[in-house]
Amino acid sequence: MRFSILNSDAERRDGLKALLRQIDRLARFSEAQDWRQVERTLKRQRPDLLVIDWQDWMSVADIRNLLCHYPDLRIAVLTDQISPIVVRDLMDEGVLGVVPRETDPCLIVRAFEMVLLGGHYVPAGALPLNPPLPPDIAIRPFDEKNPPPRRAKLANGLSPRQQQIMRCVHMGSTNKMIARTLGISEGTVKIHLTSIFQQLGAPNRAAAVALYNGWLTNHLQVLHNDGEAPVRPVMGQAGVVPLRRRARRRFQYPLPANDTVASLPMAAEPGAPYGDAPAAGPAPNPVIHGPA
Repeated sequence: MRFSILNSDAERRDGLKALLRQIDRLARFSEAQDWRQVERTLKRQRPDLLVIDWQDWMSVADIRNLLCHYPDLRIAVLTDQISPIVVRDLMDEGVLGVVPRETDPCLIVRAFEMVLLGGHYVPAGALPLNPPLPPDIAIRPFDEKNPPPRRAKLANGLSPRQQQIMRCVHMGSTNKMIARTLGISEGTVKIHLTSIFQQLGAPNRAAAVALYNGWLTNHLQVLHNDGEAPVRPVMGQAGVVPLRRRARRRFQYPLPANDTVASLPMAAEPGAPYGDAPAAGPAPNPVIHGPA
């Protein structure tokens, strides 16, 4: 991952780098002392998360100007001012997370991970909400014969929790990191992943990410689910695909045209055994050359 840190104090930036390394030990960092250096960094390479350690010389207008040019940028602000007005102004401009500096470091890491997943983080009590209660008529009494409907799943068949796990898998997180991010046990993550693989028809994590994001191409035809897989042959029915594979013939080098199938004698094998006299036979008639 790549993180960008904005603060004029080098020691503060080093402290934030130590916290962000808990998310990714091999993370890369780009540091900036002012907004101009941040824009230069964004022109070269877009970070996964911009952490702004808020100072007095910063303003909300600077964030507005930055998000006008980079609307997809994920920003988390670390500040001492957590009044509802300040938090509301930052959230309205597009900041995904507002974290108080006095927060526990482990919770700060969790907040950064939540922002990386595309969620929002607001400290407790920063935005007091007092929604009006519905009238008594709108509250439907519980009926044993008609139980409440089950939680509806999303379009691809995954529940909201499974969607969160798939976003973590897409980012390359391990089961341990997913459990720490979502606040669940590692065994629960494995159970969710098993269910996700069955619903998507994926044999592994890479295939699940490809199916979840709709990245299937001609090179990934093996990752299709059962509905899109080719029809398998049925025992006893004729089909194009044979039920058994033919045994492959063993490769043999072709013989020359003047060669025979019979085995050839060894080059050092004598015609007659050693020490034995040659077999007696009629002497050959001498050939006499002369005039005809």
